[in-house]
Amino acid sequence: MGEIERLIHEPARLRIMSILSGLDVADFNFLQMTLGLTKGNLSSHMDKLEKADYVSVKKSFNGRMPHTEYTITEAGSEALMQYWRDMEAIRALQNPNENGKA
Repeated sequence: MGEIERLIHEPARLRIMSILSGLDVADFNFLQMTLGLTKGNLSSHMDKLEKADYVSVKKSFNGRMPHTEYTITEAGSEALMQYWRDMEAIRALQNPNENGKA
Protein backbone atom coordinates (compact mmCIF):
# COMPACT_ATOMS: atom_id res chain seq x y z
CA MET A 1 0.00 0.00 0.00
CA GLY A 2 1.39 3.38 -1.01
CA GLU A 3 0.93 6.82 0.42
CA ILE A 4 -2.51 8.36 0.09
CA GLU A 5 -2.58 11.01 -2.64
CA ARG A 6 -2.97 14.15 -0.51
CA LEU A 7 -3.98 16.32 -3.43
CA ILE A 8 -7.07 14.17 -3.98
CA HIS A 9 -7.61 13.39 -0.29
CA GLU A 10 -8.65 16.98 0.51
CA PRO A 11 -12.48 16.78 0.80
CA ALA A 12 -13.42 19.43 -1.77
CA ARG A 13 -10.96 18.07 -4.35
CA LEU A 14 -12.14 14.50 -3.72
CA ARG A 15 -15.70 15.64 -4.40
CA ILE A 16 -14.59 17.49 -7.55
CA MET A 17 -12.69 14.48 -8.86
CA SER A 18 -15.57 12.13 -8.05
CA ILE A 19 -18.06 14.34 -9.90
CA LEU A 20 -15.79 14.75 -12.91
CA SER A 21 -15.14 11.00 -13.08
CA GLY A 22 -18.83 10.45 -13.81
CA LEU A 23 -19.21 13.18 -16.43
CA ASP A 24 -17.79 13.93 -19.85
CA VAL A 25 -17.52 17.63 -18.99
CA ALA A 26 -18.67 20.00 -16.23
CA ASP A 27 -18.70 23.76 -16.30
CA PHE A 28 -17.62 26.08 -13.52
CA ASN A 29 -21.17 27.14 -12.58
CA PHE A 30 -22.38 23.55 -12.34
CA LEU A 31 -19.47 22.60 -10.07
CA GLN A 32 -19.89 25.69 -7.92
CA MET A 33 -23.61 25.08 -7.46
CA THR A 34 -23.22 21.34 -6.88
CA LEU A 35 -20.34 21.67 -4.42
CA GLY A 36 -21.50 24.83 -2.65
CA LEU A 37 -18.04 26.41 -2.90
CA THR A 38 -17.23 30.08 -3.42
CA LYS A 39 -15.84 31.10 -6.80
CA GLY A 40 -12.42 31.74 -5.30
CA ASN A 41 -12.34 28.45 -3.40
CA LEU A 42 -13.39 26.43 -6.45
CA SER A 43 -10.86 28.26 -8.63
CA SER A 44 -8.07 27.52 -6.17
CA HIS A 45 -8.89 23.81 -6.06
CA MET A 46 -9.20 23.59 -9.84
CA ASP A 47 -5.83 25.33 -10.29
CA LYS A 48 -4.16 22.71 -8.09
CA LEU A 49 -5.85 19.86 -9.96
CA GLU A 50 -4.92 21.37 -13.32
CA LYS A 51 -1.25 21.81 -12.30
CA ALA A 52 -1.18 18.13 -11.32
CA ASP A 53 -2.61 17.25 -14.77
CA TYR A 54 -5.66 15.68 -13.12
CA VAL A 55 -8.12 17.95 -14.93
CA SER A 56 -8.08 19.77 -18.23
CA VAL A 57 -9.55 23.23 -18.59
CA LYS A 58 -11.22 24.75 -21.63
CA LYS A 59 -11.98 28.47 -21.46
CA SER A 60 -14.24 30.22 -23.94
CA PHE A 61 -16.86 32.95 -24.12
CA ASN A 62 -20.62 32.82 -24.53
CA GLY A 63 -21.04 36.29 -25.97
CA ARG A 64 -19.20 38.43 -23.44
CA MET A 65 -19.57 35.94 -20.60
CA PRO A 66 -16.59 33.72 -19.78
CA HIS A 67 -17.32 30.00 -19.82
CA THR A 68 -14.99 27.43 -18.28
CA GLU A 69 -15.34 23.68 -18.71
CA TYR A 70 -13.44 20.92 -16.93
CA THR A 71 -12.79 17.29 -17.76
CA ILE A 72 -10.89 14.69 -15.80
CA THR A 73 -7.72 13.59 -17.58
CA GLU A 74 -6.47 10.05 -17.98
CA ALA A 75 -3.86 10.79 -15.30
CA GLY A 76 -6.62 12.13 -13.06
CA SER A 77 -8.77 9.04 -13.58
CA GLU A 78 -5.83 6.78 -12.79
CA ALA A 79 -4.92 8.81 -9.68
CA LEU A 80 -8.52 8.68 -8.44
CA MET A 81 -8.73 4.92 -8.97
CA GLN A 82 -5.43 4.45 -7.14
CA TYR A 83 -6.73 6.65 -4.32
CA TRP A 84 -9.79 4.41 -3.93
CA ARG A 85 -7.62 1.27 -4.01
CA ASP A 86 -5.40 2.73 -1.28
CA MET A 87 -8.41 3.68 0.82
CA GLU A 88 -9.88 0.20 0.37
CA ALA A 89 -6.57 -1.32 1.53
CA ILE A 90 -6.70 0.82 4.66
CA ARG A 91 -10.35 -0.11 5.23
CA ALA A 92 -9.51 -3.81 4.89
CA LEU A 93 -6.89 -3.45 7.64
CA GLN A 94 -9.46 -1.91 9.95
CA ASN A 95 -12.25 -4.42 9.29
CA PRO A 96 -10.78 -7.94 9.34
CA ASN A 97 -14.21 -9.44 10.24
CA GLU A 98 -15.55 -8.50 6.80
CA ASN A 99 -13.07 -10.96 5.27
CA GLY A 100 -14.26 -13.80 7.48
CA LYS A 101 -11.44 -13.47 10.00
CA ALA A 102 -11.96 -13.15 13.72
